[in-house]
Amino acid sequence: MASANDMKAAKETYAGFIAAVKYSTPLIALIAAGVVYLISR
Repeated sequence: MASANDMKAAKETYAGFIAAVKYSTPLIALIAAGVVYLISR
């Protein structure tokens, strides 16, 4: 079984990953929308 320190590190890593996904998803969607707009012109 994982030690308490390992679980703390894993939770911090997971929280960082979730934050990165939360902020990067709208940015990627905006870039994709811009590319679709440029292609459709």
